[in-house]
Order: sequence, then C-alpha cells, then structure tokens
Amino acid sequence: MGRLQDKVVIITGGARGIGAAFSKAVAAEGAIVIVSDVRDGAGTVQEIEAAQGRAAFVACDVSSAQSTTDLVNEVVKRHGRIDAVVNNAAIFANLKRQAFFDIDEKEWDDVMAVNVRGPFLLTKAVAPVMMRQKSGKIVNIASGTVFKGQTGITHYVASKGAIVAFTRCVARELGDHNINVNAIAPGLTMSEGVIANPDMSGGGSSATMNSRAFKREQKPQDLTGTLVFLCSSDSDFMTGQTLVVDGGSVTH
Repeated sequence: MGRLQDKVVIITGGARGIGAAFSKAVAAEGAIVIVSDVRDGAGTVQEIEAAQGRAAFVACDVSSAQSTTDLVNEVVKRHGRIDAVVNNAAIFANLKRQAFFDIDEKEWDDVMAVNVRGPFLLTKAVAPVMMRQKSGKIVNIASGTVFKGQTGITHYVASKGAIVAFTRCVARELGDHNINVNAIAPGLTMSEGVIANPDMSGGGSSATMNSRAFKREQKPQDLTGTLVFLCSSDSDFMTGQTLVVDGGSVTH
C-alpha cells in the first residue's frame, strides 16, 4: 500500500517538467492522478499507466474561473471526491531575464493571471468539495526566490511572494474544515523548459548552484518527496507553512 493509496489528486501543469515528476511520484504512491494542463498531458498519463499507475488527463486553463470549475466538477463526477490539489501550473521557464522597468504590462499581467489567479481560482473551486468531505490537502508551489529578492524576474518573484501570503491566509480560513494548505518553495530546477531557455539555465544557474550547501543542479525529482509528504497523512497537523527545497541556498 502506498502512502497515497486511492487518493484522488489533481496536479496542474502536469504535462511536463516538475508537474510531470509530481504526477508520476504520487501515482507511484497509489494515488489516482488527474494530470491537468493547457498542454496535452497524454504522454505523462501513458508513462504512469506503463508503470501500473492510474491517471487521466483533463485540460484546464487555471487563469479561467470557468475552466477551473469545470475541472473540479469533472473530477468529482468521475471519482466522487478530491483529496489533494497541487497548484503547480506557472509561467516561468519561458521568461526573459530583464530589469523590472523593462517588463511590459501584458507580460506582468500574464504572469499574475497564471501564477496567482490560477491557484486562487482552483482553490476557490475545490474548497466546497473538501469542506463537505471535512478533509483535503492543498499544496501551492512558491519559490525560493521570494526569500532572496532575485533580480531579473521581478514579476515571477512577486507572484510567488503572493503565493506564500495566499497559503498563510487560506490555511487559517480552511483550518476549521480540516483542510491543510501548505507550499513548497523550490530552487532553480532543471526542468526541460528551464534547460531550453539559456536565460534561465545559463550563468545564473551556476551562481545559484554555488549558493547552495549541496553544490549541484536541482532536478524535479528533488521535490517529489516533499510533495508526497504534504499530500499524505504524515502532514496532518501542519498547515500554513512554506517548505524551502533548494539544496540549502535559502535557510528559512
């Protein structure tokens, strides 16, 4: 029996990168995984099923209230419950590093729409389901950059700072309903999107690696143990917290 046996878990941004690693990790622990993304998540689902896991793809644009509501309704229709939601979808890997005064309004708004409004909308949509169940795990993905004040990606860092604050507030609002709300703050992680963007995987990556206690690149798999912990009963008396997982660059 896995630590998440038969739990129904939604993972946004699950088609690739960190989200795909999350999806495979929770499936390996026995969960029924809903891979959700604006991209086609069929490949992630196929990998999970090839490993004897259970998964399905349901498309969702997290910046849309209708799309997040439709996702929740579809999962409840299929499974009758939702045990965990991982708000992983975000705009990051495609960003160009630039001074804050060079970021245009549209790019700022696009980042906020996915990175902040997305977790708000999906959490808002799933909360009534979890409140009826008197149980649930919500895991938001923040960033270690919040605790550093990273330059060159101010809109991204601001969006993840909002996620830390959002996590703390919603944890208090949902505590009476036995719903845990926590966050993971990764360091710079070598997902395929980051690797493909020289602005993210170039010289800045070396500086980040050298700032760590463990001086190596971070991989998506470095985050999966923490995610499983936060989705499982092992974290039942923990809420409102942000766990930094970055090899010791930030001590928080």
